[in-house]
Amino acid sequence: MWAGAAAVALGSLWAWQHFGLGAMLTLDNLKASRDALQAQVQAQPLATAAVFFAIYVAAAALSIPGALILTLAAGAMFGLGWGLLLVSFASSLGALLAFLVARYLLRDSIQTRFGKTLAPINDGVRKDGTFYLLTLRLVPVFPFWLINLLMGLTPIGAGRFYRVSQLGMLAGTAVYVNAGTQLAAIQSPGDILSPGLLGSFVLLGLFPLLAKAGVAWLAQRKVYAKWTKPRAFDRNLVVIGAGAGGLVSAYIAAAVKAKVTLIEGHQMGGDCLNFGCVPSKALIRSAKMARQLKKAHELGVADAAGRVDFAAVMKRVHRVIRDIAPHDSVERYTGLGVEVLQGHARITSPWTVEVKRADGGSQTLTTKNIVIAAGASPFVPPIPGLKEAGFLTSDTVWGLTECPKRLVVLGGGPIGSELAQSFARLGSAVTQVEMAARILVREDPEVSELVTASLRADGVNVLTGHQAVRVEVVDGAKRLIARAGGAEVVIAFDELLCAVGRSPRVTGYGLEDLGIPLTPRNTIETNACLQTRYPNIYAVGDVAGPFQFTHTAAHQAWYAAVNALFGRWRRFKVDYRVIPWATFTDPEVARVGLSEGDAKEQGIAYEVTRYGIDDLDRAIADGTAHGFVKVLTEPGKDRILGVTIVGEHAGDLLAEYVLAMKHGLGLNKILGTIHTYPTLAEANKYVAGEWKRAHAPQKLLQWVARYHAWERA
Repeated sequence: MWAGAAAVALGSLWAWQHFGLGAMLTLDNLKASRDALQAQVQAQPLATAAVFFAIYVAAAALSIPGALILTLAAGAMFGLGWGLLLVSFASSLGALLAFLVARYLLRDSIQTRFGKTLAPINDGVRKDGTFYLLTLRLVPVFPFWLINLLMGLTPIGAGRFYRVSQLGMLAGTAVYVNAGTQLAAIQSPGDILSPGLLGSFVLLGLFPLLAKAGVAWLAQRKVYAKWTKPRAFDRNLVVIGAGAGGLVSAYIAAAVKAKVTLIEGHQMGGDCLNFGCVPSKALIRSAKMARQLKKAHELGVADAAGRVDFAAVMKRVHRVIRDIAPHDSVERYTGLGVEVLQGHARITSPWTVEVKRADGGSQTLTTKNIVIAAGASPFVPPIPGLKEAGFLTSDTVWGLTECPKRLVVLGGGPIGSELAQSFARLGSAVTQVEMAARILVREDPEVSELVTASLRADGVNVLTGHQAVRVEVVDGAKRLIARAGGAEVVIAFDELLCAVGRSPRVTGYGLEDLGIPLTPRNTIETNACLQTRYPNIYAVGDVAGPFQFTHTAAHQAWYAAVNALFGRWRRFKVDYRVIPWATFTDPEVARVGLSEGDAKEQGIAYEVTRYGIDDLDRAIADGTAHGFVKVLTEPGKDRILGVTIVGEHAGDLLAEYVLAMKHGLGLNKILGTIHTYPTLAEANKYVAGEWKRAHAPQKLLQWVARYHAWERA
C-alpha cells in the first residue's frame, strides 16, 4: 500500500522534472505564450479545450504545483465564461481523483495506526464535514492539493466531497480565471490576491460556520418557542440527584460562587453510598476475611475456625455506610454553600423545577441551568412467576439478616459475580445463572476463565449458557427453571438475587413533558458537551451513559457544571479516552483502554506484553501468586493502548497505567520509574521490562558482544 503511494509520487516527480513542467507553469512563460495559445484555441477550439481539460485534471489529481498558472491560462485562452466552466469541472474532478487515491492507498493504514487519535476528527467530519470542507474551499490560502489528500483520509463520502468542492471552489476560480483575461496587467500573484480580496475570501470562508451557528440559533429558538423564559432567575444551577454526579456538580458550582440548589428525593450519596459501591465492598471485605480464616492453616495459623455471624456482617455493612455518609451529607454540602432540598423534583419548563417536599408542601425554583443526575435502578427481567415468588436486587439485598441457605444469582456481570462469590464465602450454597457463554463478557476470555475458576473454588455453581425461563413455587418450595441446550434445568432456591444490570432513571421528573429524547440504550440523549435537546439542561452519570461508573459520573459532572456556568464563553467536550474500571471479585479485574477483543473488533493493530504475577516476589510471600498484567501497545512502539490486570489489588495497580495513558507516557517511562521492593506494584515495572526485552536491538547487541570479546582479548 505504502509502496504503491510512493511509486505514484516518484512517477509524478520524474515527469515534472523530465518534461520541464515546472519551468513551463510560470507566470512569465504564460505571458510569453499567450498569443500562441489563443491562436491554438481559434484554430482548434474543441481539441484544445479537451487537451487543456485533461492536463488540468491530471495536474490536480497528481497534486502537481501550478494550479494557479493553469487557471490564469484558462482565462487567457478561453475567456471568463468557457474558462470558468472548464476549470470548475476539471479542478473538481482532479480533486476527486486525488481524494480517491488518498482514500484507497492511505486511509486504512493511517486509520488503523492512528484511529484512536483521529476519532474526534472522524466524528466531527461525519457530523459537520460539509461545513468544514466548504470553509476550506472558500478560502484560497489553504493549499488545494493538501485539502484533497487530507479529506481522503476522513469518513466524508466521495459524492459529498465532489459536490462541496465544486461549489466551494467556484468563487476563487472565478477570480483567477477573470484575472487571466487581463493577463498583460499581471506582474505577480500579488496583483490578483490583494489584502482586501484575501480578507473578502476569509469572510466568505467563515460564512458556512456562521451559517451553521445561525441554523443552530434558529433551532434553539424553535426548541424554546413554547416556553416562557423568566425575566430573572433565583439560581444559576439546579441539580437533580445527590449521587456522585450530582454532588460533584453542586460542589463545583458552589466552589465558583454560583447559587446552586441540590435536590434529592431519597438518600444523600445516591446509589453508590447506599446500595452499590460502599455496601458491596464492605460485604466483600467480610467475605474475604472468612475465606482467609478458612485458609489460615496454609500460613501456619492453626485453630482459626472463621465461623460467620451473618447478622453481624450486615450490621458492619450498615455501619460502614453510616461512617461514610457524612462525606455526602446535607450538613457538609450546606457548609460548602450548596442549598440542599429533600423532595421530589420535576422539571416543569427549561428554566423551572418544582420540588414536592415530604411534608406535602412544594415550591418552584427558577434557574439558568439544570443538571440531571438521577442515577439508575436495578433492572428486573420479565420472567414469569418471578414477582410472585419474590426476589432480591442489589438495592434490597442489604436488608437480609440471615444468610440464605440456597441463593440463585441471575447475572454474570460484575455485580452478579461479586455478590455470588461473597455469599458463597459467607456460607450460602450459590448458583450463578448466566445466559451468555461466559461470565464477565466485556473482558477477554482468559479473564473470564480465571474468575470462573476462582468462583467455583469458592463453591459457586457457575451455570453459563443457561437462560432463565420461569420461576415456580410448588408446595412452598421455590425453584428456577432454566433452559440450556434445549433441555430444562430445575434449580431450587430460598432467595433469588437479580443482578442483570441497572436501568437509567428517565421517568417521573418531566423529561416526557419537555420532549427530551432518549437513546436506544434508554439513556438521555446528549451531545459531546452533555447538553440535552435544551442547551441549558445537562445530564450526567447513569442517566447519560455510556458508562455506569461512579468515577465516570464525577468526571462528567465537571464538564456539565463548567459548561452550564461558563458555556457562554467556552464549552468543553467530555473526554472519554482514558476510562478505568474494576470488578472486585477475587482475583480483582481492572482494565483501562482496549482489551484484545476491543482491538480486534475495531481493527486496531497491537502487540501484547504479558507478565505473570505468579512470578512476583511480594505475591509469592503473600500467598496471592496468581493473575497477570497484560499490556497492549502499538506495534514496535511503547505507546499503551490498553491494560488488563487480574490479581490482588488490581484496581490499585491500574492507576499507574491510567496516569501514563492520560499523559502520553509509554512503557519505557514506567520501566525507568523506581518501584519499592517488595510490592505488588513491581509487576508494572516487570511487564515494561518484558516489552523492552522483546524489542531489544539484537543487531546492536551482537556488535556489543563482539566489543566485549575484543576487550577481553
